[in-house]
Amino acid sequence: MVEASRESDAPDLTPNPAFPTATLMERRQDCEDLMVIKLEVSEKFDFKPGQYCTLGLGKIERAYSIVSAPYEKYLEIFVELVPEGQLTPKMFALKIGEKMSVRPRAKGIFVQDKKAHHHFMISTVTGVAPSISMARQYLHDLGNGVEQEKQVFYIMYGASYVSEMTYNEELEGLAEKYPDVVKFVPTISRPNEAENAEWKGVTGRVNNIAEEYLAKFNLPKDDTKVYACGHPGMIEDMKEKLPRQGWDFIEERFWAP
Repeated sequence: MVEASRESDAPDLTPNPAFPTATLMERRQDCEDLMVIKLEVSEKFDFKPGQYCTLGLGKIERAYSIVSAPYEKYLEIFVELVPEGQLTPKMFALKIGEKMSVRPRAKGIFVQDKKAHHHFMISTVTGVAPSISMARQYLHDLGNGVEQEKQVFYIMYGASYVSEMTYNEELEGLAEKYPDVVKFVPTISRPNEAENAEWKGVTGRVNNIAEEYLAKFNLPKDDTKVYACGHPGMIEDMKEKLPRQGWDFIEERFWAP
């Protein structure tokens, strides 16, 4: 006979009362292990594009890069499910209206370097979040007449499968609408898989084609910032290659949720 779990043994999933709450308002799940959530924070939450927030259920907390721009109503987060993880399975089980805790201050130095006018952004799957946040904010300010120097975003978006490219449509739309501001290069690393049979775009690991596109775009090293966010293996490769070539490089690597 299996003894039923006692209520006292159940994990505490209530938001930490010491922190503001983040209520789940919207969710989108295009594939089994990736979802986008939009959260309404109970207090004013300031952040810079490219920073991360710390979300929690009970005593379990993890950091997540923010997709949304500061002007947006909801905090938008792109989450990858880790089946054996402590937090993400619980996040995937949340229902609309349920709450998490959010630490009151965003953190991180992976922000737009406005001394540079060219921003070459290398990302894998959920690592695209900071790029989108920066581009959204810049375009919002541009549309509202905010005085700022011209910036150009070169967004390299790598994934194994088309289904993992949750933000492909948005980024393609921005590149088409603002061709002088957003240059978008999505790439699939497993083009021969059946799931990717209809893919007609660029192929190869994003870290294997980054140098090719730095050359194609003819970017000036003294006016370009290179950002790498996502899979640690991709970042290690870029960190090994690009700084020694003279590129100004910053990284944001993800750890297990």
